[in-house]
Parts: sequence; C-alpha cells; structure tokens
Amino acid sequence: MVVPVAVRSLAAVAGGALVITAWANVIGTLVVPRRGSWLTRWTDRIVNRAFIVAVSRANYQRRDRVRVAQGVTILIVQLVAWLGSSFIGFTLLLWPFVTGGITQAFTVAGGSMTSVGFSDPTGTVPPAIVFAAAASGLVIIAPQIAYLPALDAAYNRRETEVVLLNARAGEPSWGPELLARTHLVLGSGVSTFDTLSGLYAQWERWAVDAADTHTAYLPLVRFRSSQPLTSWVTALLAVLDSAALLLACPRGRRR
Repeated sequence: MVVPVAVRSLAAVAGGALVITAWANVIGTLVVPRRGSWLTRWTDRIVNRAFIVAVSRANYQRRDRVRVAQGVTILIVQLVAWLGSSFIGFTLLLWPFVTGGITQAFTVAGGSMTSVGFSDPTGTVPPAIVFAAAASGLVIIAPQIAYLPALDAAYNRRETEVVLLNARAGEPSWGPELLARTHLVLGSGVSTFDTLSGLYAQWERWAVDAADTHTAYLPLVRFRSSQPLTSWVTALLAVLDSAALLLACPRGRRR
C-alpha cells in the first residue's frame, strides 16, 4: 500500500513536534529542573498507580519491600519514554524521504539513534535529520548520567540526618520520644533541653535543602529510606511535633 505524500508529510510534522517535545522534557527535567516536565509528572503518576495496585492487598513489610524499587522504576520508565518518543519522532520525520516505507524509516531511525548505522539511508534523506537522530542519544543519555550523581548526593544528605535522628527520637521517630530522651539523656537524669536549639537549626537547614532538591528532582520523593521503619517524612514530623510540644510546655516544667 502506497501512502500519499501529504499523509507522510503530516506525519513528518508530527514527528518533528514529538522530537522537540522529548528534548524539551529532557532539558526541563535534567538541565533546568526548576521548570519541571509534564512527561516526568505523568511518569510518576503512572508508576505510582501501578505500585499502588501491586501492593493493594499486601501487609506493610511486603509493601515496603516492593516500593523500594519505585524510585528506580520511575527513572527507567522516564528514560524509556524519552528515547521512545525520540525514536518514533525520527521515524516519522524520515518516512517521507526514504524509499521502502515506514519499515525502512524505522530501521534508519534506530541505526542513527544508536550510532550503529546498520542501514544506510536510501532516498533523498536530509543529512540534518540523520545527524540530529545520532545526536539525540547523547542529548538524552549524557545528562541522565550527570543527573544520577546529583540525585544520589541529595539522597545521602537527606538520609544522613534521618538516621542520626533515630538515636534521639527512636525508630520510627516520634516527637515525644525525642523530648523524653533529650530530657533524660539516656538515663543520666540530667536535662539537656538547651541542645535542642542546635538540633532545630540543623533541621531547619535540612528542611530547606529537602524542599529544594525534592522539587527539582521529582523522583527523589519516591526513594525510600534504607530501613523499613525509617522515613524522612516521619522524621521531619517528629522534629516539628517536638518543637510544638516544647513551645506548649511552660518553661518552668521543662526541668
């Protein structure tokens, strides 16, 4: 079946728009993270819904074991979506120019994007499209390689303070437990409430850093702590609860 030139031309326009959209999402997510990306948000929603369905009938221990992989799954699906969108886009872009139909355009796009070049373009294919397809793999994968260390560094900063809090607030962290252990100093009978000001200042900076990194790197929200009863959300809530209780308690009764 011979597809009319007009139809192939419209498909090429759609393919170009798809390529531009994929590149814009890559730049918006990895290079200018404050801008955000609709593709990243939709990826997060789809993967999160899939994990909710997968663990809907499981107990907490099984849910925690399964959800450990959620953050990594989002990164993989996100990368596949970017590469797949670019691949389909370049296939449609090449379709009007190759001889052999959509199958040949599919082969040429795959060979160009992977830089394998196992199929030479036949027809009047503009070199710019082939070069752009070859560069698109680098445009997508290279920033992703640089993105992972930044993600890992933000995760380590977050979890270091959370793990340190376990010694003072228990596991899972609890506001009253934090106040009780600070007051008793693990059985010494000497109150050390004066050390809480330093703890709150430290967690104030932690909260600012977490807000910035978790807004910039959306998949970081889905990365769970290394221990099943430890959570950065619970830890922050425990610190806030302890501060609220401390402010509500008359100063004379803190000793």
